[in-house]
Parts: sequence; C-alpha cells; structure tokens
Amino acid sequence: MPPPIGGGAMGRLLRETDWSRTPLGDYRTWPQSLRSSLSLVLNAKGIAALYWGPEQRLLYNDAYADALGDRHPWAFGRAMSQALPDIAPVLGPQVAQVLRTGEGFAIEDLPLVMRRHGRDEKTVWTYSFSPVQGESGEFAGVVLLATETTRRLEAERLARQTGTRLETALGLARLGTFDWNLATGAVEIDARGREIFAFAPDGPVEVSEVFARLAPEDVDRVQAETMATIGLGVAFDAGEPGARIDCRYDVVHPGGARCSVRSTGIVIQGPDGERRMLGSFQDVTDLVRAEARSHARRVALERRVQAQSAEQDRMWDASPDLMLVLDFKGVFRRVNPAWTRVLGYAPDELVGHHVNEFVVPQDHTETIEAYTEAATGGLPRIVNRYRHRDGSTRQIAWTAAPAGDLTYATGRDVTEERRRQDDLAQAQEALRQSQKLEAIGQLTGGVAHDFNNLLTVIRSSTELLKRPGLPHERRDRYIAAISDTVDRAARLTAQLLAFARRQALHPEVFAACDSVRSLVGMLATLTGTRIEIVTELPAQPCHLHADANQFDTALVNLAVNARDAMDGQGRITIGVRAVDGMPAVREHPARAGAFVAVAIADTGGGIPAERLERIFEPFFTTKAVGHGTGLGLSQVFGFARQSGGEVVVESEVGRGSTFTLYLPRVVAPERSPPRGEPEPASDGHGTCVLVVEDDADVGAIAVQTLEDLGYVSVLARDAEAALAELAKDADRFDVVFSDVLMPGMNGIDLAREIRRRHPDLPVLLTSGYSHVLAQDGSHGFELLHKPYSVEQLSRLLRRVAARRRSGRGLRR
Repeated sequence: MPPPIGGGAMGRLLRETDWSRTPLGDYRTWPQSLRSSLSLVLNAKGIAALYWGPEQRLLYNDAYADALGDRHPWAFGRAMSQALPDIAPVLGPQVAQVLRTGEGFAIEDLPLVMRRHGRDEKTVWTYSFSPVQGESGEFAGVVLLATETTRRLEAERLARQTGTRLETALGLARLGTFDWNLATGAVEIDARGREIFAFAPDGPVEVSEVFARLAPEDVDRVQAETMATIGLGVAFDAGEPGARIDCRYDVVHPGGARCSVRSTGIVIQGPDGERRMLGSFQDVTDLVRAEARSHARRVALERRVQAQSAEQDRMWDASPDLMLVLDFKGVFRRVNPAWTRVLGYAPDELVGHHVNEFVVPQDHTETIEAYTEAATGGLPRIVNRYRHRDGSTRQIAWTAAPAGDLTYATGRDVTEERRRQDDLAQAQEALRQSQKLEAIGQLTGGVAHDFNNLLTVIRSSTELLKRPGLPHERRDRYIAAISDTVDRAARLTAQLLAFARRQALHPEVFAACDSVRSLVGMLATLTGTRIEIVTELPAQPCHLHADANQFDTALVNLAVNARDAMDGQGRITIGVRAVDGMPAVREHPARAGAFVAVAIADTGGGIPAERLERIFEPFFTTKAVGHGTGLGLSQVFGFARQSGGEVVVESEVGRGSTFTLYLPRVVAPERSPPRGEPEPASDGHGTCVLVVEDDADVGAIAVQTLEDLGYVSVLARDAEAALAELAKDADRFDVVFSDVLMPGMNGIDLAREIRRRHPDLPVLLTSGYSHVLAQDGSHGFELLHKPYSVEQLSRLLRRVAARRRSGRGLRR
C-alpha cells in the first residue's frame, strides 16, 4: 500500500524516509490504524501530531514542525523522551494515561517551558488528546491537536497594562482590520500628530524616542503621509476602520547604526468624532538588505543576458556558417546573413518557404527525416545538397537541435572539402593500385627466380639421367636431387599460400606449451651452440585451436629469423601466456577475447622503423643473396591471420626485437586414445579406386601409380563422369580419389553428392590449391596435398578404404 498523498513538506519527508532502518519498520508493514491516523495528522490545518506505540514515537505535520523550531526534522519519528526532553515529563504521563484508559481529554492554556531557537521560551498551549485503537483492540497511539496561545495571552497582559485604547487595537487585530505585529511594537497618534502611546514586547515606550530617530531624509515624508492619512476627508462610521497607511523609513540608533522599519496603520474614529491612527512598526532591515541583494543580482543578470544576447546577435550576423530557425514542418522562420554570402539568397526569399524548395530532389527524403527527428527530440547530423541562386550546387553539413517547437541548426559549406576528399581518395586509390602492381611485380619476380632455380635442378637432372651408360650411383644422385627439389618447390608454394591465407589448414586443439617444449631441441640444433634458448612457460598448458604443423613451422621461422638477426650469437626467449585480447595493429583495432600470446624475443640489432611495415612482404629480405627466400615471416603473417589471430612486432634498434603471435585460446578437450595408422604398403591388395582428375597427364600418372601399387583404378575426367560410373555399379569401388579444383562441379560438391547417394563410400580429396578449401576447409573429408609422395598416397588410400571394408568385409 502506498504512503498517503499530500501532507505538504512532512508528507514528502514521510515518503522519502527509509523507515526500514527505524524501529517503526518498513512502511509497507505499518498497520492500517497507524496509516489512517497519520494521514489525518499530516493533512490537518492546525498543529497536529501522533504519538505512536509504547515509546510514543513522534510523527507530525508542517504546523507542528514550525512550533518545534530547530529540533525539526531531527525529531521526526523519534521517541518523545528523545525528541521533547523538556516537556516530556508533562506530556509523557498524559499520553500514557490515554493509551492505558482509551479516554481522551483537553487542556486549556497550559504553560510549558520549551527549548526553541537556541533558548528556553515560556509558552502556553491549549490542546487535546484522542486515542487511536489498533487492529487487536488495544490503544496503540494518541492524536494531538493543539493551539499555541502564548501571543494571545501576552497581548491580553499588555492590554491590561496599557488600558482600553490598546483593547480597541487588539480587537481590531483580532478582526483582521489592523496589521499589528506584537513581536515588534505598536503606536497610536492623534489627528494633530501627537503620540498618544506606544509599546513594545517588553512594555510601554516613548514613541518620541522612536520617531526622533527617523533618518533626516525620511522625516518630512513619513509625517506628511501620516497626517494625510489621518486627515482624509472620507467619512466613515465610528468604530469602523478607515484609511490605511503602509510606509518604510530608516531609523538611526544612538551609536550611528541604521535599520529599516516598516510601519502599518489604520485610522479609527471615536464616538466623539475624533480621529486617530493605530499602527505597528517592525524591523525589516534583513528584508530590505535581502531585497537589495536580490535587486543587484537581478540587475547583474539582466546585464549578462543583454551582453550574451548582443554577443549571440553578433555571432548570428558575423558567422561564416549558415544558421537557421526551422519549424517542425520544415518551414524557415529565420536565417542569418551567411545565406546570402554562401548561397546567394536574401532572407525574405527564404523565410516562410519550405526547406526542400532549395534542396536538390535526391536529398528531399533525408532532409525530411532529419527535421522530423529533431521534432521528436533527436539531434540529427546530415549532409545535403542545396541549389545556389546561380544554379550551382553546394554540399552543406548540418547539425541541428530542437528547442520548444522550433529547430535550431548550423550548416557549414563542405563542397570544397568534399571535392578535396574525393581527389585525395582517388589519389590514394591510384597509389594503392601502383603499390599492388609493385607488390605483384616483386612477388612474381621472386617466384620466378626461385622456381627457375628449382626447374634448373630438375631439368639438369633429367637430362643427365637420359645419358647412356650412366652409373647407378650417379642415377640415384640425380633422382634424389629431383625429389629434393620437388620438396623445396612444395615448401615454397606452401609458404606463398600461407602468406596469401589461401592454404587449406587443418585446425585442431593442442597445448601451445607442449609444442614449444617439443621444438626446443630442434631449435637448438638450428640456432647453434652460441645461442641460448630460454623458455618462459606458465603452469597451465594454454590450448590453441589452430593447425599444429603450421604453428610449429611459424615458430621455426621466427626462431631462424631471430638467429640471423643476432649473427649466430645471443639469446632467444620463447614465452607463452594466456591473454584476454589483442592490441590494435596495422589496420585492425584492438579486439577482446580469449587468446594465447606466444612471444619470441631476441637480443639482436633490432629493426629500423622504416622496415617494420615491409618485413612481412613476400621475398622481402635484408639477408645476403642465397641466404633466405624472404618467405619465412610471410608464412607467419598468413598463418596468424587465417587462424583468426595476429602477429605483432616490437623492436628497438640496438636492443633486439620481439615477435608476438596471437592465436585463439580454447578450453582443453577431453583426452581420447591415439588412433593407429596403417603402415604404408606398396601392394593395394586389389583395392578398387575411382580416380577423378580433369588434367589428363596428372590422371594418367595417378592411374599408373595406383596400378604399380597393386590397386585397381578407373579414371573419370570430371564429376559428372564419376557420378555416371557410380550409377553403373557403386559397390565395385572401395574409395573415390578426386581432385578438388575441376571445371563444373568441384571436388567438394562431388564428395557431398557421393555422401548423399552412397553414404558408406569414402572419398579422398587432393589439391595443390583451392580457394574453397582455403575458405571453408575440407568439410570432414580426408585431404592429400599436391605434390604428394607414393607412400603418402598409399597410406591415406588404405586408411579411408578400411572404413568401407570394415562395413562389408574384404573385397576380393
């Protein structure tokens, strides 16, 4: 149930108080009797309070708060013994009696000494107590209704001291026809201006003492106003009030201090027809000073407003930007002079017209949306095109904000700026194209150089093999040279594909720390005995989801790069740590997420700043000719990017470099037993293979190789031919061996179709490069990279064919 409404300031205090922290408890738990009686008290017109419970907790209204003086608001909700220690000895037993008997009572003009305004005051009260019955039938609280009669009794006392004339004044005061403030003083003056009597709160005083102190500049005015008021010729009945007077003046005290006084009075006429004025006077010095301060502040504020208004007018007139006031329907209400300078229109050509009369038609919709957004409280920002008075077009960037039922907007002519931006963008695009052509030239030149070297070895070896009578040992040497050169060519293409992020990765979950530990021995061999390798590995294994082989290759490339940077002597530190994000690098912003950071730091000479941006370019190298292809760091860069990570370089000339590889971090997988792999064999045991290859030479060599290994093979030139062979008799085949990149249906789509039509027929894919594999992976099919060896082909064919055989028995 909500708190009661109304109740003035005390009602608001009640609703804002957290009662759960008080002995009364949460307001929602209060009984209905407490809620109802408190609502009555809060909305009472006179002084009212509620004493609740055995502790007589004090709850009261605005009038009671005024009577408490400086004890409010501290007393609100406290026990009577705490809140009113000065009068609790009197009121406490009375409240307790009402709670005990359930009988209320009233007391008239009871004197009580109260502590108010920092001093003890003699007060007089007339009040009544009424019991409040709780939900269980007991009397739970007492309602107080009170009137303070202190001033009335004091006035009566003074009246007895000053005689019947004052009784008349008191009577008029009680009737409300005489503005008399007992806290200051009163005076009576006859028709000839003579003071008849005067008094202050402490008793009668000589009025002459008061008026003798009038400031010289106020004497004539006050006397003239007084006599004019008393002597007005307006007739009125005896005993009825006549004309009123209200004037202010200054009084000078003997010490020279001045104070301001307000006098109010009313003319009365006795039975004998004699008129006299009854009046009061009170010290209003603080009020006058407050009014003077307020007036000074108001004058200062008006001056500031005028100055700001003048400044705004100057800005409005002198601003080089367009300014306007627009209504919510898009009609101009006011424009500044810049419209004439920027667009050629005079203000009277714009005001009263719709904005789209001057906007090009293509931008009408966006303009309407902008001023509609402002009408709903938005702050639109747009760039639209305006027609110049001479017929040309200007682009204006607008910022708008609503105020009341109007929109205020500022627009800047960005036509030249946009033109320069367009020119710059075209220049930058031309530069990018030039850089691309340069990079392509560098790339193709590097590829051509390296492949020509490899082809030279192969061609020389094959020509030497053709010579008659060649000894066996030389023949074997030339054959080995051809085989090694093919491996080098395969590594070169793999590095190129890694840089281009076009390699077919085989991501798996593995522990980065374990891979680093397993590589340390091999790295020590590569770097030599004069280079110390230090590892900084955490206790947790830091699992990655990436291609493990490519990860190892990247670490080897980074370690070799560090070795070469140190001229074979120094220290390489390999650190692994789990991080929660990657820093901003190159064109990519910082990115939050779970990553593993693998850092390889060296103590070499560092990398100059002008080379940092080029170190990942393919074939870019600072090494001597013949000492590196310039593809090692390219492989690291491509592998990191394609794996969803990044590589960051920090280097200082003379102090070394740190390459940090960021790769996605994952939760450790459940352990699974290692899967056995068939041994390579030269005998296919009659296994039937459907070979799908569009290149005639590659298809022929594949079939010849399989037949030499003891396989039975059937060649299909494309996917459609392969599906036709399977439609004849799919059961004769143990495995399908298909290229990926083919015209028409590619190998991935063929494998999917075979899986749909013949779910138990396994497929082995092969490819030198395919954008499909690079982008989407092998979709769960086994993949053999070209160029492949005979042993690799035999091993994978046996593995995938074993699945077919396990389901239907060994084929004969």
